[in-house]
Amino acid sequence: MFSDKGMLDFKEKITSAISLDCEAEADRIATFLKETVGKRLKRHGVVVGVSGGIDSSVTLGLCVRAFGAQRVVGLLMPERDSSEDTLKLSRAVADHFGVRTIHEDITAALEGFRTYDLQEDAVKRVISEFDKGWKFKVVLPSVIEKESLRVFFIVAQSAEGKIVRKRLPKEEYLQIVAATNFKQRTRKCFEYYHADRLHYAVVGTPNRLEFDQGFFVKLGDGSADIKPIAHLYKTQVYSLASYLEVPDEILNRAPTTDTYSMPQEQDEFYFSLTYDKMDICLLGLNNNFPKDEVANTAGLTIEQLERVYKDIIQKRRATQYLHSSSLTIEPILEGQN
Repeated sequence: MFSDKGMLDFKEKITSAISLDCEAEADRIATFLKETVGKRLKRHGVVVGVSGGIDSSVTLGLCVRAFGAQRVVGLLMPERDSSEDTLKLSRAVADHFGVRTIHEDITAALEGFRTYDLQEDAVKRVISEFDKGWKFKVVLPSVIEKESLRVFFIVAQSAEGKIVRKRLPKEEYLQIVAATNFKQRTRKCFEYYHADRLHYAVVGTPNRLEFDQGFFVKLGDGSADIKPIAHLYKTQVYSLASYLEVPDEILNRAPTTDTYSMPQEQDEFYFSLTYDKMDICLLGLNNNFPKDEVANTAGLTIEQLERVYKDIIQKRRATQYLHSSSLTIEPILEGQN
């Protein structure tokens, strides 16, 4: 077991590894954006989907740093299940950085795809009393609670406040997720429509944790011409947010999926822990730091840390498909510069 001094030294090591020179990093990303969008992609500006969350807010601020507000468009794309705060916070950060916004409510498009009907059909097969006026979300037990098979649950709430929680069978789970993925793919269609119209590039907003763990929809929020913060741990994104003076109401908001009709935080659906603990675990795994040091720093037991590591590795394997491009029988573009 490590001494108190040893633990202190390791915490300082973790802090040092994850700390940023925010001014230098913001300038580095801005330079990367300018060179990539202007010289390689040969586009005149950028479109950013703004959700009111920390990642899209930081991405928007970095794009303004690179191109100036006049060459950045913030796309606001709420739908009927979005949080009441989504549009307000999206407008607040766009106003803060002085960018032009376009409001595209995607509810009608999702109704055309039958997104809500397909979701509700699957939920009703599990919770028979589910009806109009009810809300729901999909949750996953924490990986650190116990060593057992983790399965998804559906949690639904009636208009009167009654809560029902039931295990979600595979078929219904896949139908709910497949229908819900229309949301991210519809938003991306609008992003590329406006990017094509303006001869702009589409900028994606995933951080390192989301990119590494496949927390995105293929050809949805996983699709973009450039992903400028995909190398940053979530903790580092928050540091940049403070440096860029992102509004406090966004800085202090818990990370959410803003996907289902019931409020849902990211760590109850996909990630094993809150982002700050996940950053420590991911950093420890990536750098092969001693497990007992990582566990103590994250406030976990060794057994819990090992379950988190196993979950990280399993997600990497399971989501490789999401990172892959279209496959061909042989190389097609060899010889092209």
